[in-house]
Amino acid sequence: MKAMKSILMLLAGAMAAGSVAAAQAATHLTVYQDPNCGCCTGWAKYMESAGFTFTSIKTSDVAQHKTRLGVPPQLSSCHTAIVSASGQIVEGHVPANVVHKLLAQSATKGVAAPGMPANAPGMGDLDGNLVTVDFQGRPFSRD
Repeated sequence: MKAMKSILMLLAGAMAAGSVAAAQAATHLTVYQDPNCGCCTGWAKYMESAGFTFTSIKTSDVAQHKTRLGVPPQLSSCHTAIVSASGQIVEGHVPANVVHKLLAQSATKGVAAPGMPANAPGMGDLDGNLVTVDFQGRPFSRD
């Protein structure tokens, strides 16, 4: 009986460790950004404070990556991120809670905060009026 209890505890511990590893992988982002853009760095710091990790790729040709990743041109912003675990795309100054919502909807390819909204993380304070959209241009969240 003791041996069975020990085995069950080991299995539970292994499953928990696996869940933590999966959650960490799910929150890692690769961010393509212009090396001279300060608001991109502000967004990355905001995301880091929200528990995300990231790899920043500084490039003067962010547009090339947007095209390769299928970001609709009308939804473009200053930086593009890929969620490492799912391959989903985060375009621009999208809030952390919206990225979590995206992760919960695996059928959604990406979300965007088009342009340079002044009421978005890395640009300014959220005011309840930032609308993010999915890649079909449909409203996804309001923050």
